Amino acid sequence: MRSSSSHRRTSHTRKAAAVALVGVSALLAAAVQSGAATAAPQAARPAVGKVNPGALPAKLSPAKRAELLSEANAGKADTARGLGLGAKEKLVVRDVVQDRDGTVHTRYERTYAGLPVLGGDLIVATAKDGAREGVVKATRATIKVASLTPSVAADRAEKQALGAAKAEHAKDADVNRAPRKVIWAATGKPALAYETVVGGFQHDGTPQELHVVTDATTGAKLYEWEAIETGTGNTVYSGTVALTTTQSGSTYNLTDGARGGHKTYNLNHGTSGTGTLFSGPDDIWGNGSPSNLESAGADAHYGAALTWDYYKNVHGRSGIRGDGVGAYSRVHYGNNYVNAFWSDSCFCMTYGDGSGNANPLTSIDVAAHEMSHGLTAATAGLVYSGESGGLNEATSDIFGSTVEFYANNSSDVGDYLIGEEININGDGTPLRYMDKPSKDGASKDSWYSGIGSIDVHYSSGPANHFFYMLSEGSGAKVINGVSYNSPTSDGLPVTGIGRAKAEQIWFKALTTKFSSNTNYAGARTGTLAVAGELYGTTSAEYKAVQDAWAAVAVGSRSGGGGGTTFENTADVSIPDVGAAVTSPITVTGRTGNAPSNLQVAVNIVHTYIGDLQVQLVAPDGTAYTLKAYGTGGSADNIDTTYTVNASSEVANGTWLLRVQDNAAIDTGYINSWALTFP
Repeated sequence: MRSSSSHRRTSHTRKAAAVALVGVSALLAAAVQSGAATAAPQAARPAVGKVNPGALPAKLSPAKRAELLSEANAGKADTARGLGLGAKEKLVVRDVVQDRDGTVHTRYERTYAGLPVLGGDLIVATAKDGAREGVVKATRATIKVASLTPSVAADRAEKQALGAAKAEHAKDADVNRAPRKVIWAATGKPALAYETVVGGFQHDGTPQELHVVTDATTGAKLYEWEAIETGTGNTVYSGTVALTTTQSGSTYNLTDGARGGHKTYNLNHGTSGTGTLFSGPDDIWGNGSPSNLESAGADAHYGAALTWDYYKNVHGRSGIRGDGVGAYSRVHYGNNYVNAFWSDSCFCMTYGDGSGNANPLTSIDVAAHEMSHGLTAATAGLVYSGESGGLNEATSDIFGSTVEFYANNSSDVGDYLIGEEININGDGTPLRYMDKPSKDGASKDSWYSGIGSIDVHYSSGPANHFFYMLSEGSGAKVINGVSYNSPTSDGLPVTGIGRAKAEQIWFKALTTKFSSNTNYAGARTGTLAVAGELYGTTSAEYKAVQDAWAAVAVGSRSGGGGGTTFENTADVSIPDVGAAVTSPITVTGRTGNAPSNLQVAVNIVHTYIGDLQVQLVAPDGTAYTLKAYGTGGSADNIDTTYTVNASSEVANGTWLLRVQDNAAIDTGYINSWALTFP
């Protein structure tokens, strides 16, 4: 066989008419989330606006990635001991990425007494010299259960899972995978549980992989999520494009040998299996009409190739798993199926033909959206429910948009609109808007405490909004002929840093900072950590990340409007009844003394905060008690901004947050803290 570029195929002139369907309603609030992220390196910072090239992702060949995975596997027992994991805990290497300066970020899952720990994933950053630079954990809880013997029979968990599927109006629901024992650690105290997977079809014909977690001691349902991740798209006029195909004898087929062997199959309205590989006597695919089955296949093949090239050329990732292996595409799924979806179990994208089988959902942004679900599954593994589900869906929207810009296709110019050609409302308006998500009538512009309980396609709004503002800024503007007008939750403006910087920040946060149950607060922490690594914590880029999140009601502003905020997002563990620990912030660029109303924002994750004494230590060593030992009682966690009269202190220098645990049993860590000079 040989690879070749195809001849030119007929331009597409299809219209689109589809409805926005979703994979599963987010039934429960988000899991207890990690906000942990490693701090920005303390080495010399790049000049403002200049990236630190060493912190950018390295381009890893599949062979180099395999070598790093092998090294991680060989050292995983030592890593577990170094992290202080229990004797029954073992690490399972899941993914690895490397920065250009040699820093390696290894993602692990955990087992406990041989059982999978759901919500126990973690990421370890290791410098080139082998020194551990930081750890991000999905849970801070100690993994331990009283007994490994269930009190509840497995068939009870099975019945509960089937009932959950039926409550969602599933069709032909049946147990895909019998209940298996696991340790559930994503919410609250770790518990022995059963995980059951229910197959069949969702109410709209989408395949179902519903995971239901049942407490093996009480029988209570702990959590559920849908593993099939859906998206929507459009069949736009994409022009005449070149396809990479394979020739065997006198026959050509849609196999892309240049991109991991990606193949495109024709399901011919079936709903299972791979279907038939597109093949023919010539290298011309489709005629631009939906009635020609090759047309949708050509669209999907083209979109997959663009997405592969984007991740390789922009982010240095060879294939969405990083292993150089291509996923595959299936088109013509079902009848009148108005959706597209990613399935990790088949490592494939699947596209329906739309209403009346006349509008295949096979375009650039759809392919990028679906393949990006695969990227998320291979890296952060964001659970498709609650706030993590919204971030999962937003990640696919974000990269669907950036791939569309990367394609630079004059027939389908890049934009920040999702499904702009679907005409779902009958008036030509898009399905989703990144500049103001609420324009679709359901998505949210900003975060609020209950956002984890709504559908993931709508809880994605704040992250989409954040990314748009980080890229382009707030307010009215025209980009590629499209008018935008992005509001902010606090009424203050945001200055964008450009899409190229924003996409690097989101990609690196996804692959090195986010965990399976990261929520919006954790996403802010992770993206700030990355901005610090790339540009420095005093850079305009770092402040823009702060401001863009504040503009969607996640965290505080940088203080750029007449004031300045300095922040440290590095985790610092607080030993139980141990010595005081400190977290530093170095203040520069101020004149004179600190103000009489210095704002000290403290975020500490710790049970029973009455055990803690919290102090601000000025550069000269003067200590200001923010919270005394014995105050706060049995409440958990500190998320408070204190006002300190620091007018006798010189502003510039290293300030410390000093925390000491003075009583036994309860533990925790400093999550982040900030100083704001009004």
